Amino acid sequence: MADQGKDRDVVAVILEDHRTMEELFRRMRSVEADREAARDQFSALLIAHGEAEEAKVYGALKRFRGVDDEEVEHGEEEHAEGNEALLKLLEVDDVGSDEWDERLEDLVKAVSHHLDEEERTILNGARENVPDERRAELGAAFLAERERQLASDCGSIENVRKIVGR
Repeated sequence: MADQGKDRDVVAVILEDHRTMEELFRRMRSVEADREAARDQFSALLIAHGEAEEAKVYGALKRFRGVDDEEVEHGEEEHAEGNEALLKLLEVDDVGSDEWDERLEDLVKAVSHHLDEEERTILNGARENVPDERRAELGAAFLAERERQLASDCGSIENVRKIVGR
């Protein structure tokens, strides 16, 4: 996938990840699905996605008029909240338990709020105010960093604990 990223708009790439996260929420809620596999896939994607946004995208977007700097900083705070909720879900051993359901809903609430807000504020601002060529460069940088994160087992409970600071 990394070599396909050359001319990919950063907004489109981020939105694709958001839709994948929503699909993984559905799988984690489903008693018919492999909830543990969906959780592991979600954990890796959420961490890789957030780390790549903060390392390669957010700072660059702050330089453009029409992209709200406060919203970008708020996005980073929401990443931390989502990571904290993710860690609590990773710490649940029984994917069929009430504790799983409660912690999953906390995670869904935190992440869905962030996705919605990011799409309405940061990404719309980027789409309207950042030139196509720059969005393609940011897309390539985002994908490369995301792939690097995924290759490093970024979604492991140990790594999530490190990121959360526990």
